[in-house]
Amino acid sequence: MSKFISAYYLGLLAFLGLPTSVLAQSTPAPAKPAQAATTPAPAKPVLPAPPAAADLAAAAPARQAATGPAVRYAVSFPNAVHHEARIKATFLGLTPGKALTVRMARSSPGRYALHEFIKNVYYVTATDGGGKLLNINRNDPYSWDIKPAADGTVQFEYTLYGDRSDGTYAGIDQQHAHLNLPATLCYGQGLEGRAAEVKFDLPSGWKVATQLRPLGDDRTTFAAPNLQYLMDSPVVLGAQHALHTWQDGGRTFEMATFYPGSASEVETLVKKTQQVVREAAGIFGGEYPAFDYGRYTFLADYQPQTSGDGMEHRNSTSLTSPLPLNEEGTLRDLGTISHEFFHAYNTERLRSKGLEPFDFQRVNMSDALWFGEGFTQYYGELMLRRAGYYDNEQFFDKVSQWVNVRVNSPGARYASAVDMSRQAGFVDAATSVDPNNRVNTYLSYYYQGAGIALTLDLQLRQRYRTSLDKYMQALWQEFGKPQTPAFAPAKPYTLPDLQRVLGTVAKDTAFAGTFFRRYIYGHEAPRFAENLALAGLAVIPNKVLAAALPRQVEFTEDGRCILSRNTTMGSGLYKAGIDRGDEIMTLDGVKITDLATLEGVMRRHTPADLVPVRVRSRAGVERTTQVVLTEDTNVQVQPMENVEKMTATQAQKDLRAAWLASAAAIKP
Repeated sequence: MSKFISAYYLGLLAFLGLPTSVLAQSTPAPAKPAQAATTPAPAKPVLPAPPAAADLAAAAPARQAATGPAVRYAVSFPNAVHHEARIKATFLGLTPGKALTVRMARSSPGRYALHEFIKNVYYVTATDGGGKLLNINRNDPYSWDIKPAADGTVQFEYTLYGDRSDGTYAGIDQQHAHLNLPATLCYGQGLEGRAAEVKFDLPSGWKVATQLRPLGDDRTTFAAPNLQYLMDSPVVLGAQHALHTWQDGGRTFEMATFYPGSASEVETLVKKTQQVVREAAGIFGGEYPAFDYGRYTFLADYQPQTSGDGMEHRNSTSLTSPLPLNEEGTLRDLGTISHEFFHAYNTERLRSKGLEPFDFQRVNMSDALWFGEGFTQYYGELMLRRAGYYDNEQFFDKVSQWVNVRVNSPGARYASAVDMSRQAGFVDAATSVDPNNRVNTYLSYYYQGAGIALTLDLQLRQRYRTSLDKYMQALWQEFGKPQTPAFAPAKPYTLPDLQRVLGTVAKDTAFAGTFFRRYIYGHEAPRFAENLALAGLAVIPNKVLAAALPRQVEFTEDGRCILSRNTTMGSGLYKAGIDRGDEIMTLDGVKITDLATLEGVMRRHTPADLVPVRVRSRAGVERTTQVVLTEDTNVQVQPMENVEKMTATQAQKDLRAAWLASAAAIKP
């Protein structure tokens, strides 16, 4: 261990209030480069060249040593009614005359696209420690340059506008503030390794909930060891705040709920949340992560003005929903809780090399979102079934969805799960005004990965007498459980790592290689019917004639039938040369003026019928052609014993029962 690293860890241990003697017992992680590399799949094109040095200068560096005084933030809400906060960041110990670059993040942990948070920052001023104004220069749209005076201090103040309460942005009003910190706090380039302190000037009756470490008993000032941790720590403030705390498996959990409804509704959600987190622990061998500062916080902001969302963080999750906590709303919220808490293992600690360290000025690209998000999607739903909050029919509806989206996706026939993961920068809440063709080129890595997890789990159970749970446990022990004192994974995984561990768990490296070649690097669709049959489940076609046509049209006020989206590759409309913006004037000789008329024509026909259609293109050119009334290839997954002329063997039923049985190893 170098003197540089030793000094860093000693300082960090002092920050945490831990004895420095523990340092002798710890094993430092290998140093990580400032720009994490991605691992290309075999036989794939070479990835783009590394960014130029000028670009790297603007990138957030790795979790580096903390040097210099803590960056201090003061956050107040003098104009909350108009969705504004006033923020002051104080940077101390700077070199006089050497410009400090102050930035707003362009991306946010848990997201995979750019969001340009600086667009909501205005009324900017900078002063020295005595309040004397300093000049501010703008060299690019994303930052400000300020030269410190002789005292080496820059006090940087600005107004933040925020009117979207979700996991990505900032939402401020008279009732509360839901703050995603990359959308809220600026930072000093080159000072990312410094500790931070954030003080909130609270309106009367407001309380604070966050995973940040409190300084003092009044819980208005909080600390973070570095920028990475600070930006990964959402904060919710408000008056309607019920705090439930419980102990489980040697860990402390808390749920801070901002909700205008009854206390009994919140208590019901808390009890169900407790069972969900036990199911997650069971999947990973009956243990919880070693949460930083010993606790995990659910930030549940369930108010009418919020947007439905969930966002994972190392020791907390941001939960927003406008739904009341009735039976339907609670089940939907539990689905978000289940997914996001699973992320405390998978993606937060068991983390892809492409996501570590997180870069606040560019998009981190991961080849493995089919695993990080897709396997989490699978387990998020499976945990609700194992906990008893889904019945079989509800869970099998989710399974049917994973099958249907994969089978009906043209894009997945040509692009691999790795390719889909690499598109995250353009689809993960990213916005643009130009039309795209993603209906034909893209399949969500959430659903694609869930389908892969489903088939792999059933294969492991039937062929190798093991399970996907055992696979996740093996990955956890090697890549997730070991963490550095800097709150980072000691060893982020790569795609070859995932394949190697699969071979070890199955005790069949050839199987692992074939599986990855076909379904991860390749384009093959999982054999859903064959694999679901292992659990006594039948895949029953659910044919809907020409459903793709009514689903893709809109009717104008004057009764015109317009194609509102790109037609799907391989469909009858696509083959007939009909696309977005075209008008269907007549179908099978009938003038189409409303949805009822269109559906009436459909009912007169059977699949594969060829019917005449009169079309006017968006350029105004009319023509008559023929269209095949194709049908959706949707299916419904059902137990074989519920299907006429089918039966499930006892072995199939036993496999299904073991698959769906509670895995909770930690009891209340």
